[in-house]
Amino acid sequence: MDTSGDHLARRLKQLRQQRRFLAWRRRLAFWLGALLVGLVALAFAWLADRAYALFHQLGSQHPWLPWVLTPGGFALLAWATQGWLNKTRGSGIDKVIALQYEPSSRLRNAALALPVALAKMCMTVFALFCGASVGREGPTVHIGAALMYIFGRRLGLHTQRACSDLIVAGGAAGIAAAFNAPLAGVAFAIEELSPRFEKRLNGMVLTAVLIGGMVTLGLLGYYSYFGNLGAALPLLEDAWLAVILCGLAGGALGGLYCRLVLPASSGLLGLVCSARRRHPVLFAALCGLLLAALGACSGQHVFGTGYEETRALLDGSPETGQSFIFWKFLANVISFLTGIPGGLFSPSLSVGAGMAPWLSSWIPGIDLQTAGLLGMAAYLSGVTAAPLTATLIIVEMSHSPDMMLPILGASLLANAVSGQISPVPLYRALARQLLAEEPGNRPAAGAREGGTHAGPAL
Repeated sequence: MDTSGDHLARRLKQLRQQRRFLAWRRRLAFWLGALLVGLVALAFAWLADRAYALFHQLGSQHPWLPWVLTPGGFALLAWATQGWLNKTRGSGIDKVIALQYEPSSRLRNAALALPVALAKMCMTVFALFCGASVGREGPTVHIGAALMYIFGRRLGLHTQRACSDLIVAGGAAGIAAAFNAPLAGVAFAIEELSPRFEKRLNGMVLTAVLIGGMVTLGLLGYYSYFGNLGAALPLLEDAWLAVILCGLAGGALGGLYCRLVLPASSGLLGLVCSARRRHPVLFAALCGLLLAALGACSGQHVFGTGYEETRALLDGSPETGQSFIFWKFLANVISFLTGIPGGLFSPSLSVGAGMAPWLSSWIPGIDLQTAGLLGMAAYLSGVTAAPLTATLIIVEMSHSPDMMLPILGASLLANAVSGQISPVPLYRALARQLLAEEPGNRPAAGAREGGTHAGPAL
């Protein structure tokens, strides 16, 4: 009897069973994680909307309130994020990108811990209650990545490659659930989160995005973020001129935004960054006072995500004038510079929509709705350097598939213009800085910039 052959056959059978078990455990981690991401994203959206609605209601009753609540809230958030909650600062997308380049699990475990994810959500909600010009989409990406990572770790997925896949899928499911835009979630994973979007990862991300979207669809039904606009661009020379103007203006403003909010070491911006580093709480309070002043100058239209102002403009009954784009742009810069928890997607859409009154008055035949969609995509692309993501977000949020090509054209042009002003994409630059600031990680970050490491360079 060939006992050695039987032993080898049994061993091979055991290995095949173990591989099948690991594959199913991996799928279970992605499925359950994506389901939870969708539920948490819906709860986060509800809390964020209620928080800003309360700020708006109280501000309408007491016009002096933003002068007290906004600087005080900003100072409190800046103080709270100086200790172990420093991982909750900012949007969170930069952290999700940086974690894929970190070989040690120490930074991943710290940035994606459940207390950090919960604190990120609560502090973003509080920031909106204080009137901050921030969004919830970036934090939702961070929270989604954390939930997926935690599930995967509990189910035994510990390798760096598996952890990176979990983080990407969680972040993509987060953006899909936040905007109810599944295609945009996939594009976001390709353009922003993962520089190595392989076929193996492709199916996992698609599954996570699908589950996250199904949760939103199942609980809220079919809806578009900005309603079923069904906009279209007429085939006129002047109409396509709007694509060029939006691309140029959106790219220039988006590139300027990146230059203003990215850390600098010289000039006026260097002084601002130095003041923020030395006195973060006082700096945040002063930013809150500036935001309150902008609110007074703009008729209280610069606070929060800007959703109401954008929706009114797209409906053809704007609540703001042509100056709104400048007030909201400054409000976004000020809020981001404080470092408080909060994203920039929704406020960026508001700035982009602010181009519509200008374009509709300059170009005959272009209505506010069409001009607003073009402006939103162009400016978002200029800020994020992700033209495909910007295009799909706008098309899916407005249910305007006929606008796909014009929006894509404006987004690509804006991305090219923005790249001339700010060569390094915003999230990549922030991720690179985060890696460089980690103790004992400075040489590795430098190596990554030079492209000498095994993975792709930031």
